[in-house]
Formats: sequence, structure tokens, C-alpha cells
Amino acid sequence: METELRRHLLELLEGKFAHIDLETALRGFPVEHINTRIENSPHTAWELVEHLRLAQWDILDFSVNPGYEEMTFPDDYWPKQAGTEDAWNASVKQILADLQAMRGLVSDEKNDLFERFPWGSGQTLLREAMLVADHNAYHLGQLMLLRRILEQ
Repeated sequence: METELRRHLLELLEGKFAHIDLETALRGFPVEHINTRIENSPHTAWELVEHLRLAQWDILDFSVNPGYEEMTFPDDYWPKQAGTEDAWNASVKQILADLQAMRGLVSDEKNDLFERFPWGSGQTLLREAMLVADHNAYHLGQLMLLRRILEQ
């Protein structure tokens, strides 16, 4: 039963079944438009990507670090300045690496999906993996909408 749950979680984190996956969505994004603000859109593509990186890193850090220190929302979760092509590429690389690290935690059978983190308030690896998948999917939808508009 737990093996099946791990498999489903890994599929969810990969994100290829219900929608486009992160790697495909981020590859080839028109970097000349990462700081373009579309009318009535609260965020630029850069802001969304950097937010994805920061939030996912925070969830991963919480999942492995007994000395975890909580970040302040919203200040620590959103970039404060425009992005550059180099910053974009670095952020994308880190997002994908951290997503793979979370997948590694889930796939490692030594990690109990249901055990509560001693440093948390009831959170489990199962919850944190689902949080990563849910949060990434939400902002990936926003990012894809921006991409479609920018590529017209």
C-alpha cells in the first residue's frame, strides 16, 4: 500500500499527468519578457518563478532540517527586484534540483511518509510533498497563462 502511495506521490510531483510539467513549462520561456507585467496580472513571470523557487526550497528545507527557521510571509517568499536572464536560469535550475530532491525524499523507503517531523506542528513528509505539488501546480498555471499571452 505504501509503495503505491509513493508511486502516486512521485507522479504528482512530476506533474505530467494532469498538466504540463515544470521542466517543459520553464524550458524556452521567452526570457526577454520575464519582467513584463501583463495588465491585471499581479505578477511577472520572474516573480512567479522566483516565488516557486523560494517556496519550494522552504518546504524542502523544512522537510530535512531539524534546525529549520521559519520564513516571513510574504516578504521572504517574493523577489524584491526584477530578474535577469542569469538569475532566471539559476532559479529554474534550482527549482528543478529541489523538486528532484523532494522526489528523492519521497522515493526513499527509509523515510516514513506519515511520521510527524519533531520540529514541526504535525506536518509529515506526505503533507509536504503534496504541498509542493499543489503550490507548484497553482503557480505553474499562472506562468503558463503569462507565457501564452506573451508569445502572441
